[in-house]
Amino acid sequence: MTSDLIKGIQSRERISIARAISIIESENEVSREILSAIFPFTGKAYRIGITGPPGSGKSSLTDKIIKSFRNQNKTVAVIGVDPSSPFTGGALLGDRIRMLNHHKDAGVFIRSMASRGGQGGLAQSTREVGDVFDAAGYDVILFETVGVGQVELDVIQATDTVFVVLVPESGDEIQMMKAGLMEIADVFVINKADREGANKLAITLKNLLSVLPNNPDVWKPKVVKTIAIQNDGIDELVQASEEHRKHIISTGHHHRKLKQRYIRKIKELIVSKFELEFWNDENQKILDKEIAKDRQKRLSPYQLVQKLHQED
Repeated sequence: MTSDLIKGIQSRERISIARAISIIESENEVSREILSAIFPFTGKAYRIGITGPPGSGKSSLTDKIIKSFRNQNKTVAVIGVDPSSPFTGGALLGDRIRMLNHHKDAGVFIRSMASRGGQGGLAQSTREVGDVFDAAGYDVILFETVGVGQVELDVIQATDTVFVVLVPESGDEIQMMKAGLMEIADVFVINKADREGANKLAITLKNLLSVLPNNPDVWKPKVVKTIAIQNDGIDELVQASEEHRKHIISTGHHHRKLKQRYIRKIKELIVSKFELEFWNDENQKILDKEIAKDRQKRLSPYQLVQKLHQED
């Protein structure tokens, strides 16, 4: 079954891709077999993260970015991470709701995923789903995040280029810096730029960025104004992403990112493996017994950890 599925993925068969993603989201032994089998075919796709506060128009922007890349005859996969339903744990916004215009395009694959408690804007298995699209030969993979307005470190880790989408009402530069947006953006996108305050926000951002040192090896974020629903500024945005892609390749930063992703995944798997093995029945009983005590009579967390290690 796995070998046929891998062949289907490499042939970009939509049914095989969808089936592989569903298996990977379940995070079982078969998912690990699939990810191991497709690993040699990954690392070629260009990954773009699209993040920013709720209501900034990320989905409309993503829709137009898809169109721009398709006009360049590039295939595009989209992973839209939606807030989880409090009842089912599934995505509140489904594939059929967002970006309907592209569903009949064989060169586009759109997949919605529930965040399921992911703390950095992406779902737990988002990066692995990206690997499926990578192995399937898609040229560009767009990661549209929940946009929780916090430091979305996993967006940086999962992608090559990060778009931070803002609107004129996003607030002053201090608030943006508090949200961590200044640290993660490769391109600032001021969407809904026909609204009052867009020029002021653009000038504020450019002034903040002007104090960065001029180092040819360090990318200086660009500021692009767009009106997504009118398709204004989209080609300029895609051009800015292409400039960033060329920069990270020429400076070796892209190679370093791929290496860091590999190391990070190894460490995650080791931690997961040891945690699973550590919480055997005996250690779980020790923890449960301690929790059952009155708080004042419990061992401190440090003492309990020491005891658990001794038992282990």
